[in-house]
Amino acid sequence: MAESRRLFAAVLGVVLSMVLFLQAGVSVQAEDYDDSPDQLCGGIASVLNPKNSSSTEAVYATARELNLVLQMEKKEEPESRLVMANVTNALNVRSDAAVTARKVGKLYGDCGGTILERKDGWTKLQSGNVIGWCSDEYLLFGDEAVTAANNVGKMVATINTESLRVREMPQKDAAVCGLLPKGEIVEVINQDTEGWVCVDYDGHDGYVQADYVTLDFVIDAGETVEEIAAREKKEQEEEAKRFVNYGEFTVDTDTMMLLAALIHCEARGESYEGQVAVGAVVMNRVRSSAYPNTIQGVIYASGQFTPAMSGKVDQVLQSGKINPSCIEAAKEALSGKSNVGDRTHFRRNNGRAGLVIGNHVFY
Repeated sequence: MAESRRLFAAVLGVVLSMVLFLQAGVSVQAEDYDDSPDQLCGGIASVLNPKNSSSTEAVYATARELNLVLQMEKKEEPESRLVMANVTNALNVRSDAAVTARKVGKLYGDCGGTILERKDGWTKLQSGNVIGWCSDEYLLFGDEAVTAANNVGKMVATINTESLRVREMPQKDAAVCGLLPKGEIVEVINQDTEGWVCVDYDGHDGYVQADYVTLDFVIDAGETVEEIAAREKKEQEEEAKRFVNYGEFTVDTDTMMLLAALIHCEARGESYEGQVAVGAVVMNRVRSSAYPNTIQGVIYASGQFTPAMSGKVDQVLQSGKINPSCIEAAKEALSGKSNVGDRTHFRRNNGRAGLVIGNHVFY
């Protein structure tokens, strides 16, 4: 037992010497200390824990930690596997690390992916369903990739309860804008109020309780050549049936101005095309059996148009201060013309699939 005690003291003496030499630049010899463990521990405590020199247990822990630090290799943090496209429009993804290799897909300016392999100035990556090689010349890595991702990525909320109320304010007794079904994904605007998440609800700010959503940060992904071909074909088909004329819908002046007021509230900052599109959505609902068959009924339907529910439409209507272009857009929509086909919804453009006109996506 005495031999073990002496061996323990000798080892700790060596550790202490190394630590003091490394940390303070002062050489301390092991034989400067008595071979009593208590005396040795007291010596370490007086240097490292002067306020706790009487605590033998704390000193033993300190000695063990120092010994581990001296024995362990320094391990650097793993390199980030995030990669971001560094292009204005699109970047070809190829089957091999060569400019002559077959194209397997594309990355766009706001797309990111995961690094799979790197060699000879090329990176093999995965972005969505596309897997292939891109030249490092057109990619961002490390901190630059993280910065780019934060600039173009977005936070989304997935509803994780059967049905979630969207409220006008972050309060449980606030008016309800509408309902979101389980699995619906909406863009997060901010999380400034504890317990609530502000989300994009049909182009306007709405509030949902944070306990009933799952938050994720997402970055746009690339497309395979097959996905590009399918998308372009669908876009061509949609464009072919986008412009239709359903025939004139006769209303009085007050009703026409009501439609113009809604267009003003929803799209006064949009192009004329975007203003007509909002009017067309209203008229498509009037013609649909799923909605009321009057313009008033559609506009004031519960949980549909936030400006109508908040009273803003009425305020604009009473003020008479409606943009002339919005009045013309209302007249064109009432004439039966639609530049969005039979679409009955729109919202702020947040990447949702649909027809994009200005800052809105119609679906």
